[in-house]
Amino acid sequence: MRLAWRQPPEGRRGLNRALWPVGLPRTLDYPRTGLHTLLASAARAYGARDALLDGDLRLSFAALHENALRFAQGLRERGIGPGDVVALLQPNSIWFPVGYHGALLAGATVSAINPTQPTEALGAALEEVGASAVVTHPACLPALRPLLDANPALLAVVVPPTATAPAPGDVGADGEGDDRITPLAELLAAEPAPATTRSPDDLAHLAFTGGTTGRSKAVRVRDRHLWANALQGLCARSAVLPQYDADGLVTLRRVPEAVTPWTPTPGEDTAVNVVPLFHAMGLVSHNIALLGGVTVVAHGRFDPREFLAQLVRHGATGLTGSPAMHHALLAAADAGCYDLRAVRLVNSGAAPLDSPTIARMAAAYPNAAIAEGYGLTEATMALTFVTPDRDHPAPPGCVGVPLFDTELEIRDLGDPGKSLPTGETGLVFARGPQVTDGYFGRPELTAQQWADGWLSTGDIGRLDEDGRLFLSGRAKDMLIYKGYNVYPTQLEEVLAAHPAVAQVAVIGAPDPDAGEIPVAYVVPRPGADASAPELLDFVAARVAPYQRVRELHFLPSLPVSAAGKILKTELRALRAGRADQPGSRTRPPG
Repeated sequence: MRLAWRQPPEGRRGLNRALWPVGLPRTLDYPRTGLHTLLASAARAYGARDALLDGDLRLSFAALHENALRFAQGLRERGIGPGDVVALLQPNSIWFPVGYHGALLAGATVSAINPTQPTEALGAALEEVGASAVVTHPACLPALRPLLDANPALLAVVVPPTATAPAPGDVGADGEGDDRITPLAELLAAEPAPATTRSPDDLAHLAFTGGTTGRSKAVRVRDRHLWANALQGLCARSAVLPQYDADGLVTLRRVPEAVTPWTPTPGEDTAVNVVPLFHAMGLVSHNIALLGGVTVVAHGRFDPREFLAQLVRHGATGLTGSPAMHHALLAAADAGCYDLRAVRLVNSGAAPLDSPTIARMAAAYPNAAIAEGYGLTEATMALTFVTPDRDHPAPPGCVGVPLFDTELEIRDLGDPGKSLPTGETGLVFARGPQVTDGYFGRPELTAQQWADGWLSTGDIGRLDEDGRLFLSGRAKDMLIYKGYNVYPTQLEEVLAAHPAVAQVAVIGAPDPDAGEIPVAYVVPRPGADASAPELLDFVAARVAPYQRVRELHFLPSLPVSAAGKILKTELRALRAGRADQPGSRTRPPG
């Protein structure tokens, strides 16, 4: 089945708003310029309004633009510009966007790299993208220094520590006088000059995938891809449409009939952010927030109670995170007293939320709409969205409808060239202006996932009659039990409904008789008392015999990536190394 979106049947008025904002068209007018106009547009629109807060530090939209222009000129003076790659190797702080936008305004390509990796992995990433410069943080210097020794031509700029990203006690704030390292202040001392003009086809990001199912890969994200996805997300969520002046700067036109009580208002909202900016979800969301005039409060190492306190302290109206993050926030909210009535919109991505978690979130944020979305780095970030509407929430398992100008198609698992009818489950394929054109330096892998403008997402799902997407999980996660397809997401949804379960992940494990068996890993809710046999019986009573969970293990926490995705590769390794773990129960196949 191929579907962008269609009008729901007559008479389903409530569902109509829940599917697509009333009054918004299904297509957008996209910029004909590169990304050099994005920050300039935000600076012109929001000027002195705070764009970023980090402890006592703050940057207005105008100040962020000026600092980025200074940084860009500082890069040019050091020979960095079009054709170069600037790596961003640092935790979230107020300085991350300065380096990011500065590199783009110098005409360079940005590659944001996970700063928690060891030296060998960092070196491989820098080599893969061919970085000419790296903007880093004092905490990253111990891992980076051996790479600077091996590559003296690499320009290294270190940003100062902040409240959000403090320096470790044994590391100096400016590189300890190391002449291989240039303090940020030296680049910001440059006189601001006009931005380098970029084209829509210029390479904006070399964005590394999360690597949850294998080795991380660098995706080619062009200026037009990022512009498209940022505007798709902003216009769908905020009920606005873009307009352009002669210089290509964007202004926003509100569509009043599309506004709900949960619709963000450009230039009026505040959000607390902990999503890593080195991840596609964090970096694209940052650009959406810029265009929407959102004041973003930086949050460092994730502390659920402090995060909730920041929401209250700043009167935040929105937040974005993964299911793992939302579970942690709910546990903290249960243990404390937080007035979260100001929050109007809670976004979730990285994986589908289960029904019990959505219900708990709705109770914790009494005035907020819970909105999920779906996407992947290969599509810049987002492919679908859910209209913010607390009165008409999306059904369980739904991750929304396709964004503007986006098509989804469900194809046969065994024959990816065959489109499936409505309601059938298969591989999700996507096409749209945000869908990128491949991996950097990996033509064979690119050919495997892209064909005729369509991207094979690697995810399994179905489309209902209204064009809503329901995900069943990753194709690599699906297991085959005695010839039957078993989808872990469905079993996770069942287990999550048990009051003793805080978090759950299900994997497939090899079995000599059945081929593969479902194995569950459960994080129990604090104070809950449930045994493995009880949970196994709970699932067995609610699924077909071939879907039953055959083993269940308790863990204090689930392994997650920096982006909040559960690392099932680590659970498979755990299962392979300890087939008979304490706390487990095994049922014979049957």
